[in-house]
Amino acid sequence: QVQLVESGGTLVQAGGSLRLSCTASGRFFRIHAMGWFRQAPGKEREFVAVINASGGSTSYADSVKGRFTISRDNTQNTMSLQMNSLKPEDTALYYCAASSIAFSRSEAYYTSWGQGTQVTVSS
Repeated sequence: QVQLVESGGTLVQAGGSLRLSCTASGRFFRIHAMGWFRQAPGKEREFVAVINASGGSTSYADSVKGRFTISRDNTQNTMSLQMNSLKPEDTALYYCAASSIAFSRSEAYYTSWGQGTQVTVSS
C-alpha cells in the first residue's frame, strides 16, 4: 500500500501560479503511474494530469494543457503539479493518486489516494 499526502493548496488570484506537491510513502516501487485529479463543488471528480513511473510520459486534460506541468522526483518519492495562469474554474479540491496498474486518465485504475488539498482561485 502507498500513502499519499498533498500540500501546497491555497487561495490565489486569477492569473497567478501555484505548485502542489504530493509525497508518497510505503511501497513506492509498486507505483506504475501517478496522477492529479480535482473535484469542484457540486461536480464529479475529474482527471487533471498523469505521469508514468520514469517521468518520461505525461498526459493532461484539455482544460489545463499548456498551463499545468506535472513532474516527479523518484529519489524523493514526490510528485508536483505546477499550475500557471490560474483561472477561477480551476478552483477545486486537488487529489494526488497512484496506480500500480496502468498509465491512465481513468480514476478506476488508481488504488491509492491522498486526502486532497484545496485550491481556490479568486477573480
